[in-house]
Order: sequence, then structure tokens, then C-alpha cells
Amino acid sequence: MTRIPVNPELLTWARERAGLDTLALAGRFPKLEEWEGGEVQPTLRQLENFARSVHVPIGYLFLPTPPEEDLPIPDFRTLADRTITRPSPNLLDTLYLCQQRQDWYRDYARMNGLTPLSFVGSAANADEAEEVAESMREVLGLSVMERQRLPNWSEALRQLIGKAEEAGVLVMASSIVGSNSHRKLSVEEFRGFALADELAPLVFINAADSKAAQMFTLAHELAHLWLGESGISDAEAGQLPEQAIERWCNAVAAELLMPMAATREAYQPGLPLAEEIQRLARVFKVSTLVALRRLFDASYIDQPTLWQSYRDELTRIRKLDRGSSGGGDFYRTLGARTGKRFARAVLSSTLEGQTLFQDAFRMLGVRKTSTFYEAARELGVML
Repeated sequence: MTRIPVNPELLTWARERAGLDTLALAGRFPKLEEWEGGEVQPTLRQLENFARSVHVPIGYLFLPTPPEEDLPIPDFRTLADRTITRPSPNLLDTLYLCQQRQDWYRDYARMNGLTPLSFVGSAANADEAEEVAESMREVLGLSVMERQRLPNWSEALRQLIGKAEEAGVLVMASSIVGSNSHRKLSVEEFRGFALADELAPLVFINAADSKAAQMFTLAHELAHLWLGESGISDAEAGQLPEQAIERWCNAVAAELLMPMAATREAYQPGLPLAEEIQRLARVFKVSTLVALRRLFDASYIDQPTLWQSYRDELTRIRKLDRGSSGGGDFYRTLGARTGKRFARAVLSSTLEGQTLFQDAFRMLGVRKTSTFYEAARELGVML
């Protein structure tokens, strides 16, 4: 039995990169501690299985020393003052997958003569949030009154995603890596990211979060596109981030979802604060943290009240079930995970013979030809 000489440091690095301890892997790799101690070397098959278990490309395990893995886009996260050490494999693989999808769609847009989107990079962080939010409402065709008439947050989120995709933005929302339900994304690590591009602007939303929180994340990442700045975020409405870009994007997102003029008109000062933010959240279909932040912006509450109420509300929210169970109709979740605009482009391009089926399967996360054709029918690409 041939053993593979591997630097034990790489095995430890790969395990820790995946956020696992030796106990968690002991069932599948009983000699892992001996491998990491350099006492025993794994076989090639064992090494391949280990690489799959810790979600690392096997080629990394043949390097002389552990590689430095940096995020491929700017990192604007604060993560509630926790130290950010290294990105998880789930975050990295989600980013890489979205970059691959963006690269494909950019080529598709050029081939089909799609016009560059003028709103990408049209704003600067010196611009007033109110002006930029108004520009966003015009481009997206958003109406505050129309959103107020929607029955719930899910419908409001679906509407905002639809408007963004109609404007040319690729919007992808998922709580897992690709189509692997065993690799769940953590809201504690990130809430979303934006990949700015004039032909293929892309927003990814961590769908493990609540629908109301996803609304703010989407608005925040759209502000990133207007600024023309890619980045990964941990956007929370009640936060006042240190980075100027994040403060600006938060301000624009809040104004987009809950305009100050409408906030002042809807505000009822006679109600207790906890009840008032719940009421405003229902009226505007936003999170209570957005409502709380807007009352502070309007000078209806002071900063100590904001911080105390923010902490109280955050504690209450964390006791609730954040996201969905991840189930539901496969074809509807496919449209959400990859974005309907992207999925329809891949499906039609493949049916026209411009894209290989194997590439389409990889980008869409499907395995069977029958599933591909059913997806094409469900998304209206073919009858």
C-alpha cells in the first residue's frame, strides 16, 4: 500500500480551515492525529477522501507549506467586533462560484450585445444618501406605497429581487454552498456580497438570515453596485460601521427602504418604542432594526436609547427562527439560488448550443438532463 508523503502542517491547516477538530473527523479518519503528528502517512485514497471532507482542493495538500488564502474582494465585515481570522471554505467556495457565474454571464452579455449598465459606479460616497436612494428607486421602479401594500416580508423581498433583476442585476440568494445542502452558510460569518461590473453586476444574499434582514442586505449590496465597489459585508441596520463605505451603504439602504419623509409621516410618538418599531417594520416591510435606526436618524431617539434598544431587539431576534428550512420546490429554489436572470440565460444559451451541458450543469448545480429540461420549462425558457 503506497503512502503519500504530505507535510503534516497541511493536514492540520486544512482541518482548521474547515473549522473542525480531530474528534469530528475521527470516525472517518481514525489515524488523523498520527497523520498530523507525522507518525503515519495517508494513502492516496485516504488523502482524496480527507480533501473532500474538509472541502479543500487536493492539490493544496501537495504544497510544501500551507497557502495564504485571501478573500478575492474587499472585506468590509466587522462581525460584532469579533476577530476575523480566515474565511471559511464555505464562504470562499461561494465567492468563487459566483465569480465563475459572473465571468460566464459577462461573456454572454458581450456575445448578445447587451448594453453596459450606467448605474454601476454612478454614485460616490460624497453623494447624499437621499439623492442616491431616489436614483435607485427610479432605476429599479420601486414604490414605497406599493411595497406597503404587500402582505408580508417574503413578498417584499421577492419584489425587490425581481425589480433588481429586471434592471440587469444578477441576484443570488442561498443558505448553502452551491446545491450542497450539507454545507450551510453562516450568518455569523457574512450576510452578503457585491461583485460590481457594468455588464454583469452580481449580488449574493445569505438566505440563512431572516427575510427582513435579507431585504436590508440586498439594499446595502445594491448601494455597493451604485458606488461601483465590490465587497463582502455583514450589514446590520442598527450598526454605525467604522468604514466610510459601509456607513454610506447603510445610510443609502435605510433611505431606500424607509425614506425619511415617509418615516416622519408614519411615526406615532405616543406608542412605546418597542411597539412603535414593530409597527413601523410591518408598515414598511423592513426589520425592526431598520425602523429603530430610522427613528435615530430622525432624532426621535438619542444614541444611548438606540444602543440599548438595539441590543434588546437583537437578543429578541436571535431567539427567533432566522431563515427557512431550506426545503421547498426545487425549481423555485433553483431560481433563487442562481437568480432567475442568470438561470434563464444559461438554459437558453445551452439549448441554443452556445454552452456545453456539462458547464450548464456545473453552474446551475443540476446533475440530470431531465432536471435541466424541467428547469427550462419551469423558468419559461421552453414550452
